[in-house]
Amino acid sequence: PMYLFLTNLSLLDACYISVTVPKMLHDLVSENGAISFPGCFSQVCCLLSSVGVEFFLLTAMAYDRYVAICNPLRYMVVMNHRVCILLATVSWLCAFFISLIETALVWRLPFCRSNIIHHFFCDIPPLLVLACTDTSPNELAMFLVGGFVGFPCSLFTIVSYG
Repeated sequence: PMYLFLTNLSLLDACYISVTVPKMLHDLVSENGAISFPGCFSQVCCLLSSVGVEFFLLTAMAYDRYVAICNPLRYMVVMNHRVCILLATVSWLCAFFISLIETALVWRLPFCRSNIIHHFFCDIPPLLVLACTDTSPNELAMFLVGGFVGFPCSLFTIVSYG
């Protein structure tokens, strides 16, 4: 079962690299750092999705390790192949939908200031600076996602190793 999670993490690492590095290399070669709004938002969505998948997969791996150490005789019953595939699939789907929601919240904002971001990839906080309207709902959404997704995943991982 652990190899399924490791395979997913390897695929995720390839996704991380595929999101930011090609655009960065293009910018270095062409000396033109411009990116379209749809390109920027697709990059944001893919990056947020990758971060979410990593959180969920690492939490699933922590649970797998916890079951293997604390219940070694029941490990194959609790962590059978179907459960591992379910955990991996739910990790990818939940992260994708959360990233779609956060990206859609930013997409609806009107941008009227300078369109220059001093980063080599698009991210939500620099985009919020460019918006010419109240961004507190977006900031609240980022806080809630961090509080209800990131914190419990991190806490569960830390507790499972304790």
